[in-house]
Amino acid sequence: MNSSVVIVSYRPHLWLERSLASVRDQADQVVLVDNGSPDGVVGAVGRRLGAHVERLPTNRGFAGGVNAGLRVSKGDIVALLNDDAVAGSEWLSSAAKVLADPSVAAVGPKILFPWPFAEIDLDEDPHFDPPDPRPLGRFVQRIEVDGVEVPLEALKGPGIHPVEELVVDGSVARRWRWGTGRGAIYVPVPEEASGSGVTVDGESVPVVRVVDLVNNAGSYLSARGHGGDHGFAAPDDGRFDVAAERFATTGAAMVARSETFAAIGTFAESFFAYYEDFDWCWRARLAGLTLSYSPEQVVRHVGGASSGGPAGERVRYLAARNRIQTLARNAPLPVLVSELSSRVDRPVSKMAGPLAKRLLMGMAERRSLSRRWTRRPRDVWSAWAGRDEMW
Repeated sequence: MNSSVVIVSYRPHLWLERSLASVRDQADQVVLVDNGSPDGVVGAVGRRLGAHVERLPTNRGFAGGVNAGLRVSKGDIVALLNDDAVAGSEWLSSAAKVLADPSVAAVGPKILFPWPFAEIDLDEDPHFDPPDPRPLGRFVQRIEVDGVEVPLEALKGPGIHPVEELVVDGSVARRWRWGTGRGAIYVPVPEEASGSGVTVDGESVPVVRVVDLVNNAGSYLSARGHGGDHGFAAPDDGRFDVAAERFATTGAAMVARSETFAAIGTFAESFFAYYEDFDWCWRARLAGLTLSYSPEQVVRHVGGASSGGPAGERVRYLAARNRIQTLARNAPLPVLVSELSSRVDRPVSKMAGPLAKRLLMGMAERRSLSRRWTRRPRDVWSAWAGRDEMW
């Protein structure tokens, strides 16, 4: 079977060329969707590297961009690859073997972060500072690897709390992160560094080891109806080397047959970005198909090179809004009702109006989508909700 790869990009960055180059020699067709980039700069990059460029006049989001790429794809197998992801040399041929099973809707590879991480452990007795309920360890303001400063938000692991800021007169005066007192902290190693020396606020700390971290080993459906990355930020230590069925695969590196897209439908363009891939996989499950995780090949993915990452208010807004629409389209109705009454997932003010609109839209779409169902929403939910959340 011949293959096409669809890459969507709306602004050029240093990873776009790497992404295109990684699939140029393994795909029969590479489609780069220029998602309304200024002066068509993304398309110029694609043409220089031999891709078929599909230019859109405006940014239609990841969902709209993918659908535009699917319309011009000629492959029997169609792969989606984020513009900040780099595929292994046999990614497509490996995926084709899995897709020989007609019951598999799509398959995803093991996805790792593109750089190694130095593991440190700021081992100290945690303390508490009421009313903050968290265990607090070391106060961290600056961290360097071999003399190169690393952004605080790039640290991962159970040993570190989220970034905090002090804002004075509208400007950020100071940024910091608290350690938890116990647990590993993973510090990204810059390309120009070896990872042998790490300092925290000028003090040298021992490096336990240098490891790769998992970005995604398939996607799970949480007990609250969120989509999540199985294995996220865990060391690639062998636990994720076994092929398995997962609830979903991420659109960052998804491979499916073109006939499956024809049967299930394409991404929901009203989502713009976030949850469109999760919604598609949920629809595939309701249609009686399965989703696979295959670690035989590796894709390395930065994540957030275009959007700025999950911490941004716009990203959190889209994710919260689209999750409600996804639940309205696919979940058992009691689950939807329960989540509508929850105040947990309200990242920005004035969410009531957008959520109500998405609820009504999702319920109207549900009636049409249900014509393809061969499984009941409650059966899919009972089989998968809460599964694979821990690793």
